[in-house]
Amino acid sequence: MKYDAIVIGGGHNGLTAAAYLARAGRKVLVVERRHVLGGAAVTEEVFPGFRFSVCSYVVSLLRPEIIRDLELPRHGLEILPLDGTFTPMPNGDHLWRVNDHAKTQREISRHSKVDAEAYDEYGKAMVEMARFVKPILNMTPPDPMSLDPRELMKLLFLGRRFRGLADVDRYNQIQLMTMSAADFLDQWFETDVLKATMAASGIIGTFLGVRSPGTAYVLLHHYMGEIDGAFRSWGFARGGTGAISEAIAAAAREAGVEIRTAAPVARIAVKGGRAAGVVLTNGDEMTADMVISSVDPNLTFLRFIDSRELPGEFLDEVRRYKFRGSSGKVNLALDALPDFTCMPGGGPHLRGAISISPGVDYMERAYDQAKYGEFSRRPYMDMVIPTLTDPSVAPPGKHILSCFVQYAPYKLASGTWDDQREAFGDTVIDTIAEYAPNIRDIILHRQVLTPLDLERDFGLTEGNIFQGELTLEQLFFARPVPGWAQYSTPVRNLWMCGSATHPGGGIMGAPGRNCALRILGQKA
Repeated sequence: MKYDAIVIGGGHNGLTAAAYLARAGRKVLVVERRHVLGGAAVTEEVFPGFRFSVCSYVVSLLRPEIIRDLELPRHGLEILPLDGTFTPMPNGDHLWRVNDHAKTQREISRHSKVDAEAYDEYGKAMVEMARFVKPILNMTPPDPMSLDPRELMKLLFLGRRFRGLADVDRYNQIQLMTMSAADFLDQWFETDVLKATMAASGIIGTFLGVRSPGTAYVLLHHYMGEIDGAFRSWGFARGGTGAISEAIAAAAREAGVEIRTAAPVARIAVKGGRAAGVVLTNGDEMTADMVISSVDPNLTFLRFIDSRELPGEFLDEVRRYKFRGSSGKVNLALDALPDFTCMPGGGPHLRGAISISPGVDYMERAYDQAKYGEFSRRPYMDMVIPTLTDPSVAPPGKHILSCFVQYAPYKLASGTWDDQREAFGDTVIDTIAEYAPNIRDIILHRQVLTPLDLERDFGLTEGNIFQGELTLEQLFFARPVPGWAQYSTPVRNLWMCGSATHPGGGIMGAPGRNCALRILGQKA
């Protein structure tokens, strides 16, 4: 059987692209190497009764256009709000920011009245920056080297939007694109724990520290998340992040998409310089008018395609593309709730994110170890307890603690990740125990994922959760390769739609939607 399009990878971006193409009347096949859909946005029963969001664990960046166009709530998607961020401190104090702005200002005022006043102005400035960037998320990046009037119009659109900003907003935008998260926040705040917790968003998915230039943009990238139109809103998907992928898959199937799991691709068939289908590892060959890859450039161009089919300069750029995975994940099945010394007992402070980020120096020292090929012995961690919001993912009375950890460099200076996996897990438990001493007594099971596991099990080269770093030289019209940032590739009828393309990573879906609309010749 011949298809109009074959999509490689059943993650949320691949499924989104497939759904949009099928809604336009195309006959589409999705092939996924694993037994379950979702890629890194997946829910799996790792231990009996405990259903983990194994990799990605919270949602915010999923574009509202996709939720609306694909009618995802009708297909089972339900987002449960994540209320705030709780940061325990070594001295027994804490910082607890919640979604109630007035309460958060009062909390910050405990630490600094100056910062409480600045927090309101900072929030307004960041919302303006997010509004400026928001339309860019849904556009095909322009080619700045082209003389095509359509490309020049895109550049003119961006220039006019920038010119339309107030002077202070233009200045802030330039700073966000060039400064470190810590330096940017230093201009607004004086409280160390507040700056550290906020700066943490600037290092997610990068092999950079909070004082590294360029991390201020990554902070903005995460600030652009919205739920029901409210910026900087985060939540859980009921049933785990796999429920997002399953909802998109349901919409795709309803539109006529065929989906095959346990169907790993061996190579992309190229005939006469044109993508003509895929060959699976079992030898099955499917033909199509086009192939759309939602996996990263390393897999797509260096593993699935004969190098003779690609220009040498293009391959050089692909090889220069930076992955540099820097994070790991530890998922814990608990018999009870962690009891934090600074705020004993259960309560609403456990229903949001729990951030181990007590100070800027703490965060930078964690990065210092990673620079020399060691996982951080005192790491930054972002933790959530989804069972307090969605009890369905664990047995009655039991809980899940999901721990995102930086830094865990893909390339270790000594030893291997297979040798150091358990030591890494022990470090995470030891770090939590500094703030919640009962943690060791309540662990029933633990799952430790290193960057190597993310690569082997989920197809994320070097374990990078964004399919490549969100650094300035790898953004917009340079993502993934300069001159090839418009979802097309040097192989005719081969397209890219994963997080390695604009606008990047997170459970966003924008790369999949943008690619499909580009193929269909439609505007976002």
